[in-house]
Amino acid sequence: MTARRGLPFVIAAPSGTGKTTVCRGVVARDRGIVFSVSHTTRPPRSGERDGVDYHFVSEEAFERMVEAGEFLEHARYSGNRYGTSWAAIEQPLARGIDVLLEIETQGAAQVRQRRADAHLIFLLPPSLVELEARLRGRRTDSAEQIRVRLETARREFLAAPLFEAFVVNERVESTVEEVLAIVAAARLGRRSEIAERFGLARARARLDPALLAWLPS
Repeated sequence: MTARRGLPFVIAAPSGTGKTTVCRGVVARDRGIVFSVSHTTRPPRSGERDGVDYHFVSEEAFERMVEAGEFLEHARYSGNRYGTSWAAIEQPLARGIDVLLEIETQGAAQVRQRRADAHLIFLLPPSLVELEARLRGRRTDSAEQIRVRLETARREFLAAPLFEAFVVNERVESTVEEVLAIVAAARLGRRSEIAERFGLARARARLDPALLAWLPS
């Protein structure tokens, strides 16, 4: 009997949507999935730990990894570089453990091209007002940085067709439950169930008009 290989899951979302909190909630609830620790060139935020939240590396070290082909995906976002190494996912997948990647839409597009077994989940804010409020509430960005992040979010919505599942993050607890339901269906090979329960049409019905206008028709 062939041992089961793990599955890669991607959660992508505009900055301020709450994807890190949701990802942590998912791995805390499901012992069969682990969080992939990405590499980044940005400096650590308060409370972040190297090797736990991210592998914090220099621009030069990151570029050496790119040249050596060590990344499954990598992208530049808000002036900093982010990437998921092959090693970060292949070791747990080979042991039958699923891996959760928290990445941007640029990276998600690369995963879609390189991993046919990957399941891509797009996390959405319930409204444009709420997204802006969450960004301001973090108190880490200037007004200009928030403006840039909102403009970036608008562009990220154009990547929606890449994803198979969509979850509107109104409450963290219910969002985690929905992501866990997607994971459970994927493990059983039920892509049609995922499309029916978590497809884009269902998500559209829960978004405010301002965000609906950002989604491709």
